[in-house]
Order: sequence, then C-alpha cells, then structure tokens
Amino acid sequence: MLRTLIISAVSGAALTFSAATFAQQGQFGTPQEARAMLDKAVVAVKADQPVALAMFLKGEGGFRDRDLYPFCFRSGDGKALASPPSVLAGTDIRTLKDATGNVYGQELYAAAQTPEGQITEVSYMFVRPGADAKPVPKVSFVTRVGELGCGVGYYK
Repeated sequence: MLRTLIISAVSGAALTFSAATFAQQGQFGTPQEARAMLDKAVVAVKADQPVALAMFLKGEGGFRDRDLYPFCFRSGDGKALASPPSVLAGTDIRTLKDATGNVYGQELYAAAQTPEGQITEVSYMFVRPGADAKPVPKVSFVTRVGELGCGVGYYK
C-alpha cells in the first residue's frame, strides 16, 4: 500500500513537472535554446559529419524542436547540404534573399569564413515552419565547423 502511494505521488509530481516544463518552453524556440542546439549540432558534425547531416534533415536526435532546426552548408562553395526546409538543399546559400531584398545568404556565408568556434548572428526575414507564408524576423547563430558553415535560428 505504501509503495503504491509513493509511486502515485512520484508519478503525479513528474506529470506536473512535465506540464510546467512544456508551458515554460512555449510555442516557439528561444535564443538560448537555438544556441544550445547549435552547440549540440557542432559536436555531432565533429563526431560524424554524414550521420549528423542526415539527422538534421530528418529532425532526429533532438535536432527539430518546435521552430528550431540546424542547417549546414559547405563553406567553400556555399552549397546547402542540410537545410530544412529541404527545398533549399543544393542551393548556393550566397544567393538567398529575404522578402525585403536583404541578401542574407552572403552574411551566412561570411560567418562560415570566420575562425572555427566563432559565433556570428545573422538577422533576416524568413517563413516560420508550419505558419502561413508571411516572413517574420529571424536571427541565426552561425559558425564554421571544419569545411562547413552550420547554424540554428530562432524567430523573434
């Protein structure tokens, strides 16, 4: 009887904590969560680049959280390798422009030319996944990882 009571109390506390955590997380990712995902993505790319890129594209291993996801491109030619939405795969990121005409792809590319480990913030307008087609302000944290540029962005 006592064991059942303890299990029930612990289960109830866990459910309450989970609901509270979910409520605190909110509907959208935060700058801190985007930065943490980028740090995790860098570790994954350094450990096994092909596996990491596949995970990014599929959103596996915690690499898709609400509107947060990592993207990577080759720092040499700017070719997008892992870039949800997948319509960007193979695109030269240097050519990307937002709805205001800002050629933010050049800024993403320039961020990948900095020393490895340096984080650059790039601001632009982009459509939030699962939302209507109206672009909203977005900031991406971008860094160089070997011969790749990788980033994770959050929506303001």
